[in-house]
Amino acid sequence: MKKILLLSDTHSHIDDTILKYVRMADEVWHAGDIGDLSVTDAIKKEKPLRAVYGNIDSNEARLEFPLNNRFFCEGVDVWITHIGGYPGKYNQAVRSELQANPPKLFICGHSHILKVQFDQKLGLLHMNPGAAGVSGFHQVRTMLRFEIEGDKIQNLEVIEIGKRG
Repeated sequence: MKKILLLSDTHSHIDDTILKYVRMADEVWHAGDIGDLSVTDAIKKEKPLRAVYGNIDSNEARLEFPLNNRFFCEGVDVWITHIGGYPGKYNQAVRSELQANPPKLFICGHSHILKVQFDQKLGLLHMNPGAAGVSGFHQVRTMLRFEIEGDKIQNLEVIEIGKRG
């Protein structure tokens, strides 16, 4: 079993509250718009990190992290990208691959809107953890945590870090 902390859109912000949750996880997944790489450096000092770069990320971030990160965690096929869209409204850049070879878990960020939705048509679970940073229009900073055991995604929790401002 793996305990996963999922966050996105930190926009160069990391704090003790985020790091407290990092320490409780087995792995941390970041769905892009990292900002300053000090964010991912701080996470990597604590736990293994899987991440993708987002549209605001620098060339350094793009050299360190891929645009798409597809992997297996235990028995779950996972695909993380920054701009992925939502069930029924997937981004054109990923739509054909999603339809041809859907993962079990599709993760994106970008919107700053927390959303977890099952896509009946493709048989996948879509997650967007919202935004953990302080930049953007979101009012509450959010992350997700869950467990993967074998091929099961379980014990999903929304973490509200607090107000953006």
